[in-house]
Parts: sequence; C-alpha cells; structure tokens
Amino acid sequence: MLVTAPATPPTPPPAAPEGRHRRIVAMSIWTVAFVAGWLLIGLPTDPLYAFAWLWAATIAWRSDRPWRTHLGFARDWLPVVVLLALYNLSRGFADNGATPHAYELIAADRWMFGWAMDGQVPTVWLQQHLYDPDGIHWWDVGVSWVYFSHFVVTLAAAVVLWLRSRPRWAAFMRRWGFLCASGLVTYFVYPAAPPWWAAHYGMLEEVARISTRGWREFGMHGAGNLLNAGQIASNPVAAMPSLHTAWALFVVVFFLGATRRRWWPLLLCYPLAMTFTLVYAGEHYVIDVLVGWAYVGLTFLAVGLAERWWAARKARRQPVGSVSEAMTGADPEPPVGPEAPEPAPQRSVSAGR
Repeated sequence: MLVTAPATPPTPPPAAPEGRHRRIVAMSIWTVAFVAGWLLIGLPTDPLYAFAWLWAATIAWRSDRPWRTHLGFARDWLPVVVLLALYNLSRGFADNGATPHAYELIAADRWMFGWAMDGQVPTVWLQQHLYDPDGIHWWDVGVSWVYFSHFVVTLAAAVVLWLRSRPRWAAFMRRWGFLCASGLVTYFVYPAAPPWWAAHYGMLEEVARISTRGWREFGMHGAGNLLNAGQIASNPVAAMPSLHTAWALFVVVFFLGATRRRWWPLLLCYPLAMTFTLVYAGEHYVIDVLVGWAYVGLTFLAVGLAERWWAARKARRQPVGSVSEAMTGADPEPPVGPEAPEPAPQRSVSAGR
C-alpha cells in the first residue's frame, strides 16, 4: 500500500545577486529620505503620514515585484488607516465637555506607592529625583525614543506580518482593532486626566510634560514637531486606559508564542520601558498602565473566543461528510499569544510501499 506524505512546501530559492543589490539600493534611498523627512518635517506620528512611509518601505523591499503587488498593500491597509484617522479625531471629542476624573487616579497611585515615595505619586517622585529643568540626561533621550516608538513599533510589526503571512496579519489587526475600540469607548465613558493636567490645575505638585525634550540633546529641535502638534490636538483627558503601554504589551504578547522562552524577559522589557517613560514624563499614572494591561488580556480573550465561535459556526454549516479541507492538507491558522506552542523544526517524510 502506498502511503503519501503531505507535500512539504518547496524552499524558496535564494535571492539573485541582482535582486539583493536592488533591495539594498532601494532601502538605502528610503532610509535617507526618511531621515530627511524626519529632520525637516517631523516624526511620522500621523496615520496618513506613517502609512505613506510604510508603503514606500514595502515598495523598496519588494522593488522587483509588479505594481499590482504594491497596490495590494494599499487595498489592505487603506481601511486600517481610515479607522486610525477616525480614532485620532474621535479622541479629541471624547471628553465631551465633562469634568475629567483625576482625584481617584491620584488616590490610587498614592495608595499603591505612597508608602515608599514619601506620600507622592510615582510621577512626582520620579521627576523630583530625575528631572533637571536646566539639563538633559541620557535617560531623557531614552524616554523620547521609547515614547516615539509607540507610533512605529506596532505599525512596523503589522507591516512585517503583512509581508510574511496575511492570515497572521489579519489576526493581528482583529486584536489591535478591538483593543483600540475598547480604549476609545472608555475615553467617552470615563474621561480621565493625566498627571501634567492635574498639576496644571493644582491637584498635584508641579509636573512637567517632558516626553519629547530628549531630541534637543542631538540638536534635533524639529524632530518632534508632528509629535508635539499631535499632543496639542489630541484629547487631553484620555488617560484611562494607557494605550501607549497597552500597544507595547500587545505586540510583545502577540509574538511570544513564536519566540523562544529565553527571549521572553528581553521582550517584556519593552512594555516596562514604556511604563517608566509615560509615568516619568507626566503622561500617565501607574493605574492607567495597569488598566491598559488588563485591556490587552481582555482583547486576546474576547477575540480568541470570537474566532473559535466563528470557526465552529462555519464547520456546522459545511455539508455532512465534507472532507475538502482535509484533502487539500490545509493547516488551520496558527494560534497567537503566549499560549501558542514554540515552532517545531521541519522534517521531511519519505514515502514507501
């Protein structure tokens, strides 16, 4: 009896020297243009501006592909960009003229950390010990880089997924969209003020908003122009939950299942660095961060359950005895999150009689 092993996908041939050379040249041109735009215009924090740079990066990376391939990026990403633009606009109306919540957030941080910080909230305590109005230190530079990464890391991870696996990209986007929508609903229901706002109205001791001051250390005074403009235009009382730390943790959790466990502590340093950045810079309380992390857990739970329900519904609607999927040898979409197993090495199976 002949036993046929599942067909192993052929290993793609290595890129031709001409293709590698073209990619290097194209990515070099993109990098120079990006740095020039960064210095002259500002960091790409606006969704449309960031979309243009990301699309250009995919074109440079796949410069040998036909234009219909590049247009596929616009087809898949345009709805995402529109939703992000609407999200940014709607955040500006989330306070709706209501009095923002502030005292309970201050009380929560004092209850958690006041015993170790002389009765202060962590933001005030950190700025009293680390902030120097007359000088910029190395940690101020690091804070500016980490703060900026919020606008790049999640989108860049999504682009890489789109290039490598569209089903994984779709799973990423479903969870990211749910997370953003949950945060936006909370901004309308529970408008909350950050530490710098509370200090401005006398609810806290003096707090400086210092998330972008590190650029001045390199003489890049205009590098954060778009970022500063975005801070002015955004909703000043959308602090609960902190989507900055939520996005940072979300990206890490999504890729944990595909990463060897020994690298997990290094990956988890990113959301911790974002937490320090936001608390020290006066952008968020620690309670905002903790609620943002809880939203990440809710996102993976809710979307995972919805995907399983949808898959079961599709299976029930298939004709009885249908084995088309089994005959084609199609694999289900791999799980995401920390519960995903580590990838196993590929092995070939030989057939015999």
